Amino acid sequence: MFGQFLRENKYAAIILFFIRVYLGWTWLTIGWGKVTGDFNAAGYLQGATANPVMQGEAVVYPTYVAFLQNFAIPNAELFSFMVAWGELLVGLGLLLGILTTPAAFFGVMMNFAFMFAGTVSTNPWMILLSMFILAAGANAGRLGGDRYVMPYIKERVKAIRNNKKNKQLPKAPTPMAS
Repeated sequence: MFGQFLRENKYAAIILFFIRVYLGWTWLTIGWGKVTGDFNAAGYLQGATANPVMQGEAVVYPTYVAFLQNFAIPNAELFSFMVAWGELLVGLGLLLGILTTPAAFFGVMMNFAFMFAGTVSTNPWMILLSMFILAAGANAGRLGGDRYVMPYIKERVKAIRNNKKNKQLPKAPTPMAS
């Protein structure tokens, strides 16, 4: 019942608009500072591996720490680019309401990555708010660009699928002349 309210109700769309704008502005300002500044994730990544999340004497996320040590740190320049632009693009998507659901999804993925690395900050709060956007689906972008973008994308996908089906159909045999 609550899920249906989130997905279909126009008043829910208004509430989601404010949640979306808040999250979008937060991501956009954080990402903008990184894109326009001298952001380098190497120090953060090294700190996350030097001081992993612990429970007593045990590392809580050993696989994530191994990923950071063996892949992220050697590719810190790529990760710096992906984090900065990822935050900026998630912010733009949420703020403008364009590709709202994917933007919220990738925002949640970044929030979890930061938490696995040991940074709590506002990440749980942002995940909680993003869950409402994810549960609402298209209704979260109803008062944004998704109102226009999503029908266009659906139309294009449908056209591409129809073209593929038409190409895969076997040609009808030609009748033999008698």
